Amino acid sequence: MAYKITDECISCGACETECKNEAISEGEETYIVDPNKCTECVGWFESPKCAEVCPVDCCIPDPDHKETREQLLEKWQKQNPGKTPEAN
Repeated sequence: MAYKITDECISCGACETECKNEAISEGEETYIVDPNKCTECVGWFESPKCAEVCPVDCCIPDPDHKETREQLLEKWQKQNPGKTPEAN
């Protein structure tokens, strides 16, 4: 499933710079995650970097966008044609 950023976001921007899928951007009040781009870092890393770097723990799984690991990898491959996943 894609991740989302809760209202506790302090808009520090740490998550945006870590997202290799460019799924995170600055919203009106907090940063936001584009669920169509978020792969939970599948293809890039073993775990979601946004959640690892967030100082207030507001990057969490989004229950409205449930996906299997296989679906996330497929999404990553469509976004990165010709690349080999760095992490599976």
